[in-house]
Amino acid sequence: MSAEATRAHALSALLDDAERARCGSLRRAADRDRYRVAHVALRQLLGAYLRRDPARVRLAPEPCPGCGGPHGRPAVADPGPVPLHFSLSHAGDAVLMGFADTPVGVDVEQWPAPETAAEVGQLLHRDERAELAALPPSDRPAAVGRCWARKEAYLKGIGIGLGEDLSVTYVGTGPVPADVPGWSVTDVPTHPGYAAACAIRA
Repeated sequence: MSAEATRAHALSALLDDAERARCGSLRRAADRDRYRVAHVALRQLLGAYLRRDPARVRLAPEPCPGCGGPHGRPAVADPGPVPLHFSLSHAGDAVLMGFADTPVGVDVEQWPAPETAAEVGQLLHRDERAELAALPPSDRPAAVGRCWARKEAYLKGIGIGLGEDLSVTYVGTGPVPADVPGWSVTDVPTHPGYAAACAIRA
């Protein structure tokens, strides 16, 4: 167990019942450790921003903007006078969090294997598919990873996750994200073999 996992395990009382249940449902010990590290860190930062005990931060899903159901993006149930929006993502050993006073989404992804990149690439916007087709095969996994991270960050920001077809919104596969109306999408520097992005409502 890593030092971060050991520390998070010692602080697991900060998690609420739903978080502990979700953590306990993960089959692999490594996945439980990663979940605990990410969610303990999230609670500590939320507590710092809100100036309250991290264990007393209540989280609840917002209404889904697509159907109105109680499964939208997670939110602070009682943020106080100043809005605090957040987003959390983790992949492999990487964790990314975003905090803002306006809706925000973040995502971090490991580059997919070449065969997975080929499959996912066929699901993207037609212009993104054309960009991938113009790249050497060796460059496509990184490009798909960039595109996926940007797309999921944006979709998490608007609150529907992967509830929108991946072919709808164009975010681009190249070195710079495309403009998305009403949103600022940026790449986030991260570890080799990973892609990460942040989307903030403009």
